[in-house]
Amino acid sequence: MEVFNILPIVVWVVYGICLAFIFCYSLIQLQLTWLYLRAKRNPIDYKPKLPELQNWPAVTVQLPIYNEIYVAERLIDEVMAFDYPTDKLQVQVLDDSTDATQEITAARVKFYQDQGKNIQLIHRLNRSGYKAGALQEALSTATGTYIAIFDADFLPASDFLKLVIPAFDAPEIGVVQTRWAHLNRNYSLLTRLQAFALDAHFTIEQTGRNTGDHFINFNGTAGVWRKNCILDAGGWQADTLTEDLDLSYRAQLRHWKFKYLEQIEALAELPANMPALKSQQFRWTKGAAETARKNLGKVLVSQQPLGTKVNGLFHLLNSSVFICVLVAGILSLPVLILNQEENNIWSGFLQFRAMFVISLISLVSFYGVAYWRVTPAASRSVFYFTVNFFLFLCLTMGLSLHNSIAVAEGYGGIKTPFVRTPKFNIRSSRDTWQTSLYAVKNISLLMFLEALLSLYFLIGIYLAFRFQDYGLLPFHTMLSIGFGTIFYFSVKHSR
Repeated sequence: MEVFNILPIVVWVVYGICLAFIFCYSLIQLQLTWLYLRAKRNPIDYKPKLPELQNWPAVTVQLPIYNEIYVAERLIDEVMAFDYPTDKLQVQVLDDSTDATQEITAARVKFYQDQGKNIQLIHRLNRSGYKAGALQEALSTATGTYIAIFDADFLPASDFLKLVIPAFDAPEIGVVQTRWAHLNRNYSLLTRLQAFALDAHFTIEQTGRNTGDHFINFNGTAGVWRKNCILDAGGWQADTLTEDLDLSYRAQLRHWKFKYLEQIEALAELPANMPALKSQQFRWTKGAAETARKNLGKVLVSQQPLGTKVNGLFHLLNSSVFICVLVAGILSLPVLILNQEENNIWSGFLQFRAMFVISLISLVSFYGVAYWRVTPAASRSVFYFTVNFFLFLCLTMGLSLHNSIAVAEGYGGIKTPFVRTPKFNIRSSRDTWQTSLYAVKNISLLMFLEALLSLYFLIGIYLAFRFQDYGLLPFHTMLSIGFGTIFYFSVKHSR
């Protein structure tokens, strides 16, 4: 009997903790929005010309590649077209491929070597350490003072290095990161919503943290490292799936400064189908949890200012939002039922629904400012933003089960291989991924659990009308739509 008396208390407390974390996370997003707006008070040229150097330093460009038959050649060609002194430029193609990509990269490297260009192919038979292992091994033969890194799906402009290298205008600057732009933003609903989310990260989050002198992260690509910074921070390490975030925190704990250049962009391809998106999300969320497990304690005991520690806490723990959304969602039905009891001493707890409203306002500000900043004036629309914002929230909630599993594995120290996100050279609606060699065809149990959760939250919608208690109705509606959408696209793209 006592168990039944304690169980409601446990439900309310866990539910409240999840809401509190989401609320605090949204306040951090609101703070970053304010920092971003503060940084943008004075209008700036969208692509300012940084001062040109008289003596350009040596730069090594590293291109980590693994089974990329559709995009490897175009990447090498784009990098070899860089407008940079040829005697100061070294290109390393780090190809760990096990398929026909080997022949493509070998042929392209030989083509440019025959022209006298400084380009080398480094092919490892043992893919130890995955991307981090390839970058670390190549570092020993990198001749550049600076190391630029581009993933296989990127297409950097020819003036990229001449715009970025001058930004290393102080010896303590260890990294300069640029903004991702999107080759296939309008390919599908999935790519539009991914672009919507990434635009907010690459405007509000990165600029806001940088403006507040808080820790930011190298995003794994489209950025440049000072080689000495990598070495001083301990080099690339493969004990997390986000080696970029891990090295970023280790470097900043060593008092290296990072600089973010929002005005300089590098085009890249967004995942075009649900299996590719889930693969990317799994790696990012699990890797963030692994990095938090490894570095959060060091941040909290460091000599950094309190504001930087708080921002670092929520930065490293941001993937925990998925667990909070999932748990709060599942418990919200018992909470709704418990709230109907007479003389319920916990009923006042639901007044914390106000946290939902404040969280929503924070998120609208966060994504709204990013939308208005990135979207051309002729294409801006309150209606378009509202629709995309609603669908983005639904998609994010729908991914909460998948991503919560990844986060739990990360915190639990469960190791899994680095699974790259497949690229299909998708640029327009005429392109297709269905016949690609990298298309994943696999119906999993997880998909049916997502379908069950969609039905579960339909019950929440029904209960709202039955009890005439509509406070959680928007939450349950978005959860039901979100899980249903993820299930639909997961099955459709895996057949």
